[in-house]
Amino acid sequence: MYKNRFDLRCYVVTGAGSVEEIVHTASQAALGGAGVIQVRSKPISPEAMRELAAKVAVEVARCNPKTRVLIDDHLDVAISLMREGLPIHGVHLGQDDVSVFQARELLGSDAIIGLTTGTAELVTAANEAAHVLDYIGAGPFRKTPTKDSGRPPIGLDGYPPLVKLSALPVVAIGDVTPDDVRDLSATGVAGVAMVRAFSQSDNPQKVAHEVLENFEAGRAL
Repeated sequence: MYKNRFDLRCYVVTGAGSVEEIVHTASQAALGGAGVIQVRSKPISPEAMRELAAKVAVEVARCNPKTRVLIDDHLDVAISLMREGLPIHGVHLGQDDVSVFQARELLGSDAIIGLTTGTAELVTAANEAAHVLDYIGAGPFRKTPTKDSGRPPIGLDGYPPLVKLSALPVVAIGDVTPDDVRDLSATGVAGVAMVRAFSQSDNPQKVAHEVLENFEAGRAL
């Protein structure tokens, strides 16, 4: 649906930390070439998410206007900030969040909408909504301490069948490290999403460079 091409290869999900720390990590990752920043913080109130997302969006746009900023779950916050003209580009929704059809109706055709999946059944269901979605996240790659999906780890060998099944670009997520990127890229995924690799790094810009280099190396395999 999204009319302008966007880059899923290096997809950053914000992690724990103060607002200032999260903004710094997101903006430096964007400076390093990250194509997507997903603003996620749980638990968080709508008011706090609004403040965080607004600051992230402004700084990311300053550092790299090509980087797309998405808000996790909080559709109402995304709509509000987009209407105010802030550089928020869409939402990422979970299986228990608002319907992707409703989100598309409210956000319009120019917004990016992603959906969490991780099994063949969930990917098949996402295919039925492919006309309103832009990509799917598929995880966990391996068990992760940042989010318990309740789904078993996919593992490296689990991605090629999901990529083949999916009508949408697939982003791998779930305790992915830069060292995993080359092998994951070779499975056909459109990108890799990371939390701690960036939030725990002293140099998020360098990490983004490394992720992109490894992703391209994997594509060449």
